[in-house]
Amino acid sequence: MSSEEALANLHDTAAFWSIGSATAADVVRAACDCLVAGVDSPTLRILAGVSPVKGSEDDELRRWLADAFAELSLTYYGDESRKAEEEVLRIMARQLLAKKITPRELTSWVSRFITYAGTPLAGELINLESAYEYVEAVQEVRAQTSTRPDDLDAEVIAEARRLVGDSGTGRDQC
Repeated sequence: MSSEEALANLHDTAAFWSIGSATAADVVRAACDCLVAGVDSPTLRILAGVSPVKGSEDDELRRWLADAFAELSLTYYGDESRKAEEEVLRIMARQLLAKKITPRELTSWVSRFITYAGTPLAGELINLESAYEYVEAVQEVRAQTSTRPDDLDAEVIAEARRLVGDSGTGRDQC
């Protein structure tokens, strides 16, 4: 892994952690990966050495993370930040468009970790998760419907493109 990839991974992992979608151990592992890739700073070394002890792991991580990010010129979002939710939402949208996750995995993840109480940017994807659930329920009782999961997939992909500012013209469809 290159130093740029390691830094990007640390940044993304910390953003996921700040909204409850990654663990403190994931962030410590990403900090260690940075050191292995040749990225170094005094507070990054401390961060990589954090030993997550059940119950206090998040406190210890919070103690060092902001300083380590400042030393590395990375954006630190803090706990439960709307900006973190928006960043992670865009990361997940890019994963969908890169075909690393499915449309349903995206809507399910957004519904679980961001919810209606989070960033308004997630609203349409949460609505689409509800639509998936509805369509599946209808299919379970063998009722007829004109909307299929494949139709919803296309809507989720379009919403992911909108979130990352990608018109999708001239590119392969997911």
